Amino acid sequence: MTLGELVVAYFQHYTIQAYLLLAALSLGAAVVLAPPTVLGAILSAGAAVILYPLIWYLLHRFVLHGKWMWRSRLLSPTWKRIHFDHHQDPNHLEVLFGALHTTLPTILLATAPVGFLFGGPGGALVAFAAGLLTTCFYEFAHCIQHLSYKPKNRWLADMKKRHMAHHFHDESGNFGITSFWPDRLFGTFYEREERPKKSPTVFNLGYTEEVARHFPWVKELSGGIAKGHPRRREAANDDLAESASKRAGKAA
Repeated sequence: MTLGELVVAYFQHYTIQAYLLLAALSLGAAVVLAPPTVLGAILSAGAAVILYPLIWYLLHRFVLHGKWMWRSRLLSPTWKRIHFDHHQDPNHLEVLFGALHTTLPTILLATAPVGFLFGGPGGALVAFAAGLLTTCFYEFAHCIQHLSYKPKNRWLADMKKRHMAHHFHDESGNFGITSFWPDRLFGTFYEREERPKKSPTVFNLGYTEEVARHFPWVKELSGGIAKGHPRRREAANDDLAESASKRAGKAA
């Protein structure tokens, strides 16, 4: 995949279009309905951008990688969609982007209150817009990390390497997307060479067959729990399909 192809695929996704539209509407509403001071707008946007990596880290580590949502019949479908499916098949484009019904309320709650403190209602709108645009940047970086594009920029290449280690080697660290300072702060940052042993739960996040016997809802929705590396699973499925085709041909 070329960079141009990645950009086209990125902007065609409805979530990115929704974020950009809502960011423009929020900024417009701030200017027309409740204009903050210039300083208030700068502080509101800056606070949202600075806090974003920390908020993402906390959500990623303690919510998406928590072991409590699958215990609830009500919450397990949400956990399945927002993270289990992503780890089961990290390069699957349909679940690469977050679902709007989960991302938009989260972005609003993470940004609007701090914006309100600095700039009132207009500051809240500016902070929300800054959060939406930051999310667009994060999702673009996420595309670079998961799609078949090899970045030439060293920062992007290192970022991709660390995120791929999170998905394919050990899911208990490197929770960041573009910024890993919260990982360093809380001791979860690692280079792959520092953890020679691969995590046995890197693709299922600890939701094993044993767990599914007690909390079956994610398994039922998924049609089972896939095991092993996604590419090896794909190869095995291709082999099974080819064998079935040959058997069908002989039977005919």
